[in-house]
Amino acid sequence: MILYNFMEAEAKYHLKEVLNKYPNACKCEECKNDILAIALNNLPPKYISRSIGEVSSKLNSQLEGQFPADILRELTKAAEIVTRNPRHK
Repeated sequence: MILYNFMEAEAKYHLKEVLNKYPNACKCEECKNDILAIALNNLPPKYISRSIGEVSSKLNSQLEGQFPADILRELTKAAEIVTRNPRHK
């Protein structure tokens, strides 16, 4: 059995897409993790406890809903915050 946070996986998947819209954003691991943390704290966790085949099937059905828009919205807001206020100089 696998415990899998769908939102985390999808946020990581879409992060590069969002960062491409912010050429001035720092793309170091620390900043990317800050963006992910901010976004994920504003998204509801969606844990799946299934076998690998069932996880894949469940994820594909979820991708057609509102989740991608919500994830992109939160990643964009987080990228703006971190770009304006990176924790490192």
